Amino acid sequence: MNDLLALIISKANYWMTIALMMVGLYAMIARNNLVKKIIGMNILQTAVILFFISIGAKRDATIPIVMHGPSAPDHVVHAADYINPLPHVLMLTAIVVAVSTLGVALALAIKIFQQYRTLDEVEILAQIQEERSREVQ
Repeated sequence: MNDLLALIISKANYWMTIALMMVGLYAMIARNNLVKKIIGMNILQTAVILFFISIGAKRDATIPIVMHGPSAPDHVVHAADYINPLPHVLMLTAIVVAVSTLGVALALAIKIFQQYRTLDEVEILAQIQEERSREVQ
């Protein structure tokens, strides 16, 4: 039992990622309010970023910078001792994309609210159907 608890605690960042993904998916699927859906999307994006940062981490590893000169270490550092910087760099880009997506989505939500006077998805769809039925007649 202690081994199972130790395993669960040692992978806490992955459990947090799963929890955030479930919260984000629930908000996107189960809620009708557009702002809540947008916030759920942002939570899901944050969970994905946390996941990629977690798999990019490595215990007792160093950054991949080769040092020359008198301050260089005497021992040879093997490739297995380096942290892969690619996931971290990609996640910096993902953070910028997430912030941009959030800004555009909130701007669209404002425009939708100005047009339909509601952010409820069901009411907006009902108003669109009503407008279309008037156009057909």
